[in-house]
Formats: sequence, structure tokens, C-alpha cells
Amino acid sequence: MRKEMVLSEWWAKSWVKSKDEVEPELKEWPMNYYVYILRTSFNTFYTGQTNNLEKRLKEHKDKTRKSSKYMRSFKSFELVYCETYSTLSKALKREAAIKKWPKTYKLKLILNQEKGLP
Repeated sequence: MRKEMVLSEWWAKSWVKSKDEVEPELKEWPMNYYVYILRTSFNTFYTGQTNNLEKRLKEHKDKTRKSSKYMRSFKSFELVYCETYSTLSKALKREAAIKKWPKTYKLKLILNQEKGLP
């Protein structure tokens, strides 16, 4: 049994990096997550999140199958609001919160951003 433990410890050490080895890589390649609001041609709002905003907007524009079904039904849209988060969890929580808001709250959020307010 001890022999099995030794082998499994060796296996784990040879394939799994220590926390010290992983952290510098994370600092070099920080992942950003974006929560965004689009205004459609019918003046409705679509809220979403992504880790690659430029790619996601292109998917919506090209109406690919990766685009949301809701956005495919509109002729055009514009990006009116965007926030950046360091973790997916924070971005998903913020997206869920904004989606629950009425349209008036979203308008206030967009207008405050345009005025330079927090």
C-alpha cells in the first residue's frame, strides 16, 4: 500500500504544478470578463457576458449560430454599456442582477456612464 502512495505522490508531483509555479502564469495572462448591454434597432436591451467582447459582438452582428437567438431577430444593435471583471463568477452575478432590472434602471446605468459617474 505504501508503494502505491509513493507512486501516486510522484505522479501528482510530476503532472501538477505547485501554486507558486501557476501564479506567475496567471499574472502574465490575466483573463477579463465583460458584462455588456446592447441597444437593438427596436430600442430594447440585451445584456450578456463574455471573455472576448470583440468576438462576441462580431457573432451577434454576423448572426452566427453562436449568437443569441434574441439578437438574431434584430436588424442592428449598438454597444451602449460595458463593465470589466477579473473573474467569471463576478461577471455572471452582475449579468444576472442587471437582467432582473427594469428598463428604467438600465437606462440610468447607461446615462451615468455617459456622464462619467460611477
